[in-house]
Amino acid sequence: MNFKPNFVQKKAQQDKIQTSMKYEPVTKYMATDLYTFNPDSEIIEVVEVMLTHKISGAPVLNDQKKLIGLISEKDCLKLMIDSVYHNHPISKGKVSQYMTTSLKTISVESDVVDAANKFLKTNFKRFPVVDKEGKLVGQVSRRDILRAIKAMHITTWQKELTK
Repeated sequence: MNFKPNFVQKKAQQDKIQTSMKYEPVTKYMATDLYTFNPDSEIIEVVEVMLTHKISGAPVLNDQKKLIGLISEKDCLKLMIDSVYHNHPISKGKVSQYMTTSLKTISVESDVVDAANKFLKTNFKRFPVVDKEGKLVGQVSRRDILRAIKAMHITTWQKELTK
């Protein structure tokens, strides 16, 4: 006998719908014109660039243009604490002393739902977007994913579910 219970058939249909649904790629919303820093750059220069260009963080690349860290406003605040703690003027420290090296990235193959899920599971405000070789191709932020939410339409969602 070749009988499948109704709930098994419905589950198979739902699985088929979910795997066939395509969401917009994260690359559609990511920023590609990024300020980047070298680990040997002066940290005070990073602060100046962040203030001048109203950015809250940037990737740190080595001489081979490989992603090795991120520098954020929070990382730069350590500069003030170091200065007060050691009782000396703001230092001429290097980016490498302050940057975050514990990196979480997102693949160019990810979609906006993957990115939203990743943001919900972490406290990060941005993720570097990397290709299969790990090369930096852009950066996606929470705000970028908010733009994706705005672009989603209920009719599109319903159309996908009825296929």
